[in-house]
Amino acid sequence: MRMTRPLGPESLAHTMSVVIPVYGGSTSLPIIVAELESFTQATLSPSGVSFRVAEVILVNDCGPDGSEHVIRELADRYRWVQAVWLSRNYGQHAATLAGMAASSSEWIITMDEDGQQNPSDIGKLLDTALQNQSQLVYALPSNKPPHGTFRNGFSKFAKKIFEKLLTDGSTSYFNSYRLVLGEIGRTLAAYVGSGVYLDVALTWVVQDVSTCSVALRREIRPHSGYNLRRLSSHFWRLVLNSGTRPLRIVSITGMGSFFGGVLMAIGVAVGKLAYGYPVTGWASVFVLLLLVGGITMLVLGLLAEYLGVVVRYSIGKPLYVAVGDPAKSARRRIQRAVTDE
Repeated sequence: MRMTRPLGPESLAHTMSVVIPVYGGSTSLPIIVAELESFTQATLSPSGVSFRVAEVILVNDCGPDGSEHVIRELADRYRWVQAVWLSRNYGQHAATLAGMAASSSEWIITMDEDGQQNPSDIGKLLDTALQNQSQLVYALPSNKPPHGTFRNGFSKFAKKIFEKLLTDGSTSYFNSYRLVLGEIGRTLAAYVGSGVYLDVALTWVVQDVSTCSVALRREIRPHSGYNLRRLSSHFWRLVLNSGTRPLRIVSITGMGSFFGGVLMAIGVAVGKLAYGYPVTGWASVFVLLLLVGGITMLVLGLLAEYLGVVVRYSIGKPLYVAVGDPAKSARRRIQRAVTDE
């Protein structure tokens, strides 16, 4: 696979499709798109590689702040801005994959809508990909994310749990600011199923992954689009997409509980028969029953979640559904009604 090309005219520049899933970006999108405009002409990366942003794909994920109006205005103003309309809210990863499927460039850049990620770092990501012959490059923040203490702590805790228990430790660099080879991104978007965690899906098909150090900025929008419920859902999807390792952990926990119970039973029997200890401790037995019952319910819940994932795949639930611009469709219906009259 050829991943380098000589510096030359704009026609020989590496082309980029920038994909931005939009849920609450009414205030930040115009600023980000204006920053990206300077890269729509051939630009040199820090290492002297020519690249240009060929298209910016804004995926409307049906947010609550009227972002669709801003998307429509930007698409009308800039010929290189493309709008993708989803039929309802499907979540960040599904919206990102919808944008990937609509892309056409050699490379795909995925970014958030909040303005933390600086478009000026696109050249650094491309340099890293070419120097390391990598198909996927993650931006690795060099500073703490500019969020509150609670969110940063929750995010750090979730990543540590996932890294230590559910993977081999190679996925701690997951980040929404990423550069991926276009043919890989589009192929992945074509076959991946419902409920997917995008970064886990990328590990299925990408062999060479690199990271590039970048500095995060403060959010442009007034508040984050992620609350505790959305962050928890995000983490749970990550767990379910990590494969069968959670089931193995549950199995090991069950075996440990079983052998622990056997040892306790032997200890009680020996104490009673050899030393005449009275068999008491109803409170501890009750606590133990609650503990075992809780573990059992956790196992059943995890199995039910896995079964739900299998059912969604088997019944063909779509990852997302892209539609036309709802406003234009409504205008066409009105025009047809007036014509018919």
